[in-house]
This record gives sequence, C-alpha cells and structure tokens, in this order.
Amino acid sequence: MAVKMRLQRHGSKKRPFYFIVVADARAPRDGKFIQKVGTYNPLTVPATIQLDRQKALEWLNKGAQPTDTVRRILSFKGVLYLKHLLRGVNLGLFDQAAAMTKFQAWHEEHEANITRRSSEHRNTQRAKKAYVPVVKKVEPKQEEVAPESASDAAAEPAEA
Repeated sequence: MAVKMRLQRHGSKKRPFYFIVVADARAPRDGKFIQKVGTYNPLTVPATIQLDRQKALEWLNKGAQPTDTVRRILSFKGVLYLKHLLRGVNLGLFDQAAAMTKFQAWHEEHEANITRRSSEHRNTQRAKKAYVPVVKKVEPKQEEVAPESASDAAAEPAEA
C-alpha cells in the first residue's frame, strides 16, 4: 500500500485550514486517513504550523512519501533535517548527542529568525495603520501689481 503525507482541506469557502495527514495514496483528498500528524493555517502571517515531529519522522522512516507542500512544511519545521542527522547517526558519522546538539542549534536560530520576521511584519502593519495627518503646504500669495494704463501712469506724476 502506497502511503502519502498530504494536506486535507477544511474550513469554509476562501478560508482554508488544513490537516496534515498520513493517508493511502488512493484515498480521496478529504477522505479516510490513517493518522493526523498536524495542522496548517496559511491565513495567518507567518503561517501557523502545528506538527508532531515524532509522528512525522516515524512515518517518513516507514516510507511515507510527502507531497510537495508537505515536504516544504516538514523542511520548515526541521523534520527533514532531523531525519538527515539521524541517518548520519545510523551510518556512524557521529553520535546521537552530537546530532541533537546540531538540531537544537539550528532550531534556536530558526525560531529567532521567525520571531524577527514576525515582529518586522507587525511593525510594518502598525505603520500602515498609524494616523499621519496630511499637512497641505500653503504658499504665500504674491501680490501682483497690475500694470496700469499709460494714461493713468502719466497723470499721476503731473499731479505731484
């Protein structure tokens, strides 16, 4: 039986919400599944992903094939990196403690980047919503002296 890790759509029209599930490849998209591994909400910024790493890693080791989108999610959450490190442990390249140390260092850096990008997004959204009064620049009026007719100009010096 071919097993896939894929998204199962929930939510109303134009408001998607997904379950990350392990299902038989022949089952319909929103049909029967074997196990729910996590959730994915693309509407939040950044997208909200809740994933059980152990279950996902277990299914990957059993041979479940993730779809392209689920592969990106697993990569983002570090499951594929953890699988890579554990394969190195099995090949004898390094021990379990070194693998977990590498993963923890990566995870802390990754979380810091997510926090930074999230705060930058919040700040830009606040800046867009902030009230900035528009001040119109008023130029001072220049009094224009209209040239008077030649007869008026000639009459004035004569009277003086």
